[in-house]
Amino acid sequence: MTIRTAMITGPAPAHLDGVSDYAGRLADALDGAGVEVDAVPLRPPAPGRWLAATVGAVEEVRRMRPDLVHVQFAPSAYRFSALPGLLPRLLPSGTPLVTTIHEYGWWAAPGWLPGRAWRPLERLRLWDRETALLVPASHAVVVTNPDHGAEVRRRTGRRPVLIPIAPNVPIAPNVDRADSPPARAETRRRLGLGGDGFLLVFFGFVHPVKGVRYLLEALPALRAVRPGLRLVVAGGFTSQALPEGEARAFRRELEALAARHGIGDAVTFTGYLPGPEVSALLAAADGAVLPFTAGVSVKSGALLAALAHGVPTAVTVPDDPDPRLRDGENVAAIEARRDAAAIATTLRRLIGDPALRTRLSAGGRTLAAGHTWPAVARAHLDLYERVLAHA
Repeated sequence: MTIRTAMITGPAPAHLDGVSDYAGRLADALDGAGVEVDAVPLRPPAPGRWLAATVGAVEEVRRMRPDLVHVQFAPSAYRFSALPGLLPRLLPSGTPLVTTIHEYGWWAAPGWLPGRAWRPLERLRLWDRETALLVPASHAVVVTNPDHGAEVRRRTGRRPVLIPIAPNVPIAPNVDRADSPPARAETRRRLGLGGDGFLLVFFGFVHPVKGVRYLLEALPALRAVRPGLRLVVAGGFTSQALPEGEARAFRRELEALAARHGIGDAVTFTGYLPGPEVSALLAAADGAVLPFTAGVSVKSGALLAALAHGVPTAVTVPDDPDPRLRDGENVAAIEARRDAAAIATTLRRLIGDPALRTRLSAGGRTLAAGHTWPAVARAHLDLYERVLAHA
């Protein structure tokens, strides 16, 4: 029997929002697993009208009469409004509800309320400081990483279902690193890389928390030891988390920073690229770097995309390191965050050691092989079947 699911997401299209991108890829994967997904963007009729958007989404669900409703939640997807968290009270009575939490553990609405005031509400499952009624009232809560799962259990006593994410850019046809030297050579030629060039790639939404500032500051030291090095910053600036005006200002800031350090001709900002073009770029890269200011874990779709393409990748280490990411085995660890010197130290090691790059390429592929969209779809199908059986 086909399961009909209404998938509720934020209003932004996939190229402006990572959660919408994830939801679209999940819908495609579920289609191959026998689940029919209808997208329901929760879109305000005017800026700030999130209650109207929530009511409109509920009306759309009533028209669809799905077997199940699945909400994809991250606060930035809904512009940090708590109103979409009222969905459980507005949905038709008896409608099974699943919520996937993409961000958790750092936000509250209202933010001025002290933590001790939230604790009794969360322990009684009456209200959640980040998702309002979504976590308390959902038939199942999905998390994409163990840290979020532990925080949900600590606050509410609920045991969420862990379903890790998969790469947000699949390997495009004819661009596999091992099997397509002509495609790799063509990409590098378009970027003006000579025979001694080293192609370093940052991939993902370009936002202040991604650490690109510090990467640019590290580049002069790297160019001193590898003059042919070129950095490509591949990703859009405008997103749900960074509105267009702020995004334009941030791009100008980074371009000015590169010019000030004398590396303007060594850096390319591509803006948003379609998936096949990102795949071709990753296939042509000698290394990748993700210097996120909070650190990197396996919940990053950009990381998984780089590893799946076999790109030796340097990452910053979070306060609570992800045990699946091991320095020298599947990533090169940048030990300090917001630190250009630390980035330069790790990248010098990556650039100067071909054996390390070979080892990281193989280890990264092995790690990424455990994160596939068919596996994600199968886990969701199993969850949906359990929820419907108990609803």
